Amino acid sequence: MTLSRRAALSLAAAAVAAPAFGAKRADPIAGWTVINALGGLNDPNHPDPGPAKVTPRMLADAHASGQTAVNITLNYVFGPEDPFETTVRDAAHWDTLIAAHPRDLIKILSVADIARAKAEKKIGLIYGFQNCAMMGNDATRVDLFHDLGVRVFQLTYNNENQLGGGSMAPETHGLTSFGREVVERINANRGMVDLSHSGRQICLDAARASKAPISINHTGCRALTDLPRNKTDEELRLVADKGGFVGIYFMPFLNLSGHASAADVVAHIEHALKVCGEDHVGIGTDGGTTQIDDLEAYKAALTKEHEDRVAKGISAPGERADTHPFADDLRGPDQFRKLARLLAARGHKPARIEKILGGNFVRYAKEIWGA
Repeated sequence: MTLSRRAALSLAAAAVAAPAFGAKRADPIAGWTVINALGGLNDPNHPDPGPAKVTPRMLADAHASGQTAVNITLNYVFGPEDPFETTVRDAAHWDTLIAAHPRDLIKILSVADIARAKAEKKIGLIYGFQNCAMMGNDATRVDLFHDLGVRVFQLTYNNENQLGGGSMAPETHGLTSFGREVVERINANRGMVDLSHSGRQICLDAARASKAPISINHTGCRALTDLPRNKTDEELRLVADKGGFVGIYFMPFLNLSGHASAADVVAHIEHALKVCGEDHVGIGTDGGTTQIDDLEAYKAALTKEHEDRVAKGISAPGERADTHPFADDLRGPDQFRKLARLLAARGHKPARIEKILGGNFVRYAKEIWGA
């Protein structure tokens, strides 16, 4: 009998003894490596909407959250700017911000850097893309971006690009021949091939074409909420069977009402566990650890943002003027602890919860990036 990669990983994980999750444990994530597979380091309350910045509030909240590392998105994602120039400029900008805050931030280039971030009590920043439009028509640009520190390459955003179909394109639009070239270059550079925001066919195509396991760093389960931004069981299962990683987001697409709750996050995690197995599921919240202080006052800004996304043609089904880009009751620096407690209350053991909150991403990163 030949075991799938997923089955082999499950058997190996079962051999590891799980620590007790004491009922009186003050901090349920103490000592754990918590990884947000797609998130941010930002402050939605900051009055300046300009280039990314780092403030004492952001740093304090990120540290307080217990987060070890987060995959941040380098711009370009969408818009009229030149994708290549915008991305190179943003990578340099983040390098400058990290250099200016050496006691708090560290750039993650390897799994060893994740361990270093944990040991030194720093916030690790993983550079990633949410659109590979910046490749132009030259797949060797992957080499350049890898040298700049990019470790996560999401192939498409919601719309179609030269690599294939996003979640808003017809589902039959798969991976293009150029997309296959890019996947091959990402594999050669030991980068993560990410299919978040993708259409169904390109996700299946990439999982089969890639020589290494792929990821869906931030998504939900379409079996629970039938929206294009969520993944079908077929996609989830194939990614897991090939050794990949699936991160569940804290986004409105988890509930058809457009207002996701912590209970929705737990439900989608549990469905992903059933489909993928406990060694392949994590979190990619699609948000930061600094919450909006005055949600009522911020609603006008959210409505304007939605209108802008509609005008640009990148708003996905499930986004509305009254939706919030987060789970209302799972925000701020305590979000990971609250999720751990909710999962524990559902009967999940500490070893599994630790995997979900970061262990599975580290396992996947070791396979892709190496030690």
